[in-house]
Amino acid sequence: MSEAVAPALLAAPRAPGLNWRRAVPLLLVAPLLAFMLALYAAPVLAMLSRSLLEPAPTLAHYIELAGDEVFLKVFTNTLSTTVTVTLGTLLLGYPIALGMARARRLLPLILVIVLLPFWTSVLVRSYAWMVLLGRHGLVNEVLLALGLLDRPMRLLNTPLATQIAMVHILLPYMILPIANALRQIDPSLARAAAGLGAGPFGVFRQVTLPLSMPGVMAGVLLVFVLSLGFYITPALVGGPRDMTLSMLIAQRVEQLDWAYAATLSAVLLATALAIIALFQRVFGVGTAFRMSAR
Repeated sequence: MSEAVAPALLAAPRAPGLNWRRAVPLLLVAPLLAFMLALYAAPVLAMLSRSLLEPAPTLAHYIELAGDEVFLKVFTNTLSTTVTVTLGTLLLGYPIALGMARARRLLPLILVIVLLPFWTSVLVRSYAWMVLLGRHGLVNEVLLALGLLDRPMRLLNTPLATQIAMVHILLPYMILPIANALRQIDPSLARAAAGLGAGPFGVFRQVTLPLSMPGVMAGVLLVFVLSLGFYITPALVGGPRDMTLSMLIAQRVEQLDWAYAATLSAVLLATALAIIALFQRVFGVGTAFRMSAR
């Protein structure tokens, strides 16, 4: 009798309470999901609705942008600044990341120096660049003292000032992913390449650089997307002739032109999403993020 009952008990359905194990991951993510829906998704949907529904349901706002010379000029300037800043951070960040990967004893010190800007507000750092690049700032005073200039040079409120300040602020976002990717490279691969006759540059070109590309792509995407919507630094350090899309959005908000500002915001968001999709399609940046995060 007991032998006949045992299989039936084993085949009986499990108690509903045991299904809580499957719900645990969802319950853990639920607070973050609710936070993102309430404070991010809802405002984005409200913004999109303003661009499509004010003053009436229409696509006229988006159609007008195609022939708006101000928007086209600002959008071109934004992309140009973003590309320049991304290239600048890459050229400066890769050697620093390479030094972090190879400097074992000095790694803590270099890491502190790289992370130090995160301990200071972006607003404070932008004001610091205003002091440095001002007409009577430290840079001009040093150049005058060395006799390289006869009179102060205009550095502040120029595209160059904006690019320098943005490169300084966004540089850690480029360094850290690349350094993490470089640290994961097996040192024996470089020794093997050198043993096969490759010189230092050959080892870097054939081994180090290809294997560090996941970190490079992750850093490039981070800096590009962040600089695309940068506002504080261009507004303080840049000039009115070098307006970016975020500055134009703020200007329209101040003028209470909510529909136009929402349309510009939607274009900025769509541009960022398109760039992320392009990176994912061409470079597989999702894989790059996973590999650089290991």
